[in-house]
Amino acid sequence: MLRLEARPEASRAWSLGSPLLALLLTVVLGVLLFAALGKDPVRGLQVFFWEPIKSPYALGELAIKATPLLIIALGLAVCFRSNVWNIGAEGQYVIGAVCAAGIALLAGKDTSRWIVLAILLAGVAGGMAWAGLAAVLRDRFNANEILVSLMLVYVAEQVLFYMVFGPWKDPAGYNFPQSKTFEAVTQIPRLMQGSRVSIGLLVALAGVAVLWVFLFRTRAGFAQQVGGLAPAAARYAGFSSRKALWIAFLTSGGAAGLAGALEVAGPIGQLTPYVPAGYGFAAIIVAFVGRLHPVGMVFSSILMSMFYIGGELAQSRLGLPKSLTGVFQGLLLFTLLACDTLIAYRVRVGRAGGAR
Repeated sequence: MLRLEARPEASRAWSLGSPLLALLLTVVLGVLLFAALGKDPVRGLQVFFWEPIKSPYALGELAIKATPLLIIALGLAVCFRSNVWNIGAEGQYVIGAVCAAGIALLAGKDTSRWIVLAILLAGVAGGMAWAGLAAVLRDRFNANEILVSLMLVYVAEQVLFYMVFGPWKDPAGYNFPQSKTFEAVTQIPRLMQGSRVSIGLLVALAGVAVLWVFLFRTRAGFAQQVGGLAPAAARYAGFSSRKALWIAFLTSGGAAGLAGALEVAGPIGQLTPYVPAGYGFAAIIVAFVGRLHPVGMVFSSILMSMFYIGGELAQSRLGLPKSLTGVFQGLLLFTLLACDTLIAYRVRVGRAGGAR
């Protein structure tokens, strides 16, 4: 029989190989799922893994989906490496979008192009403020940040609904719950003519470089990680756990808010009830599949965006529910958790009571 035997030390090889094995198992389970649903498994895999990359236009759409996922995941990586569990990035993303929309709606025909910078800063400020609520409750009252940050997601959604059903509802919008379309001057600049990909992609890639330098080349980044791995050692070294908490929350909240601003002033172009797209929750998977490493999260964000696009295509071309996106995300997460067992344990064949 198979049994697990503890390794003397964590396996570096399996730390890198576990996400790849998890992806392979996800593909295998996906094949079985398509077969059980009476669909051609080859066609199903093609929709998820080939269609999103088969043309320059498809790659552009892939980049549009991957950008907010990567930006949010970069902020969450700071939290998780610090042993701070911010599960409410979705709410911070929504509030960032609301604050950015508030600035965008002030624009008129003669507004300067510099308003784009104000829109992005408003998004960052909104996300940081919303994350700050969870931080202050944890800091001052020792409230559980997992529950607080998660519950604030639903409060953020109610704030969004109030604005689009109430004060910001477009009077010329045929009673649809949405703001008016933002002025062209507020549009996030695009990378090239004819493409929907905005400079948000460059912001995300710049964030990768900044986070790598912060985590691995600065004392502050070292302090964040030591506080997460060994709180007692961090206190002995004089690192402030309170400071680490606030840095983690404000960084992740600001990143999520920035992603929300880039979305409403970019591909969406207005504030709607459909701003919550699940990016804040999916980015948690992106962060862990990418091993909380800036470069690893680039690849995991691309993979996750393929799931988003694949789910949309499966709905239109295969007649499957769009919720299939969440199924693939869940499969990837659970197979990753299972495969991560191999980092600390090795599989042995033999009797359970046999010699070790």
